[in-house]
Amino acid sequence: KANLESHGMGRGPPRGYGTWNPYTIRAIPQRVAAVTDPDPKQSILDEEHLRLLSLGYLISAIITGLFSLLGLFYMFMGVMMGSLFASAAHASKHADGLPPQMMGWFFVAFGGLFFVLGAALAIAKYFTSKYLKQHRKRMFCQVVAGISCLSIPYGTALGVATFLTLGKPSVSGLFDRSTAV
Repeated sequence: KANLESHGMGRGPPRGYGTWNPYTIRAIPQRVAAVTDPDPKQSILDEEHLRLLSLGYLISAIITGLFSLLGLFYMFMGVMMGSLFASAAHASKHADGLPPQMMGWFFVAFGGLFFVLGAALAIAKYFTSKYLKQHRKRMFCQVVAGISCLSIPYGTALGVATFLTLGKPSVSGLFDRSTAV
């Protein structure tokens, strides 16, 4: 107890604040919450749902980013195939029976496209995680949720949960208040 008092935590709540727990670092401003939120319990639930969605999008961004690295593997494989086919065609008298060099460059193009699209989706999911936590850019979050629905089954569950959560009027109010400030 003496240690708590030396840190200014054992004397009770500051003026105008509600519940004070000496084992927490800050007081919970119930007076402010009562003025801005019609239902404090619903506000706590909405905050928790947005926090969990934010965590889900962060995990999904990491997984998507790791899978996009497979595109680099395809690019490497295409370069190797193209150079191997080119050198075999120059060294052999029977160049007609070998696959064309274009096959290797097709792998390079496919791998590059896969990498760029996967990295872009991973970045979009990361920003969605960030925006959900900050209660900003609701429309962007909904667009990324729609794109995430294409990733069956985890992305579909995450996208549907996002649509259900962001469709609530109380959550929409959270996003409206944060843009007004």
